[in-house]
Amino acid sequence: MSDNMVVFAGTSNPALAARIAESLGVPLGDREISRFSDGELFVKLNENVRGVDVFIIQPTLPGQDSLMQLFMLMDAATRASASRVTAVMPYFGYARQDRKDQPRVSIASRMIAKMLQDAGVDRVLTMDLHAAQIQGFFDIPVDHLYGSVVFEEWLDAHTLAGDVATVNGQSP
Repeated sequence: MSDNMVVFAGTSNPALAARIAESLGVPLGDREISRFSDGELFVKLNENVRGVDVFIIQPTLPGQDSLMQLFMLMDAATRASASRVTAVMPYFGYARQDRKDQPRVSIASRMIAKMLQDAGVDRVLTMDLHAAQIQGFFDIPVDHLYGSVVFEEWLDAHTLAGDVATVNGQSP
């Protein structure tokens, strides 16, 4: 464990979390995630996080379980006196529900932003939000990264000969 940083992973994408921790040169923090017999989640951090920066890597797909794990991991870190808690959410679930476009609908992405803050997150790092204005739903810093930058750099480094066409796979 680094003296000033601990990286924890939920169960949504442990391979991604392991690669991120490896690139940072730190081991993944030891945590326990299990279920009670009634299906409720149980989350426990098995490391001392007092006074350190905690990063929790948890894409929110599938939505409900992944979000609940994220909330509980953040709450555990906050209650254990972490200096700062950052949610690393490569996929921000419910981002498409970012406006009231018809009567009697939830603005779910705003609700998720509020719940993240209520659970104790200090910063959110996410990628390719459905709409950039979702950042405005937060009262804390949000780092909105774009995957296209990585692809553009790779394509520039591996120039293709001849004509190149871009195909968008959206269905009608």
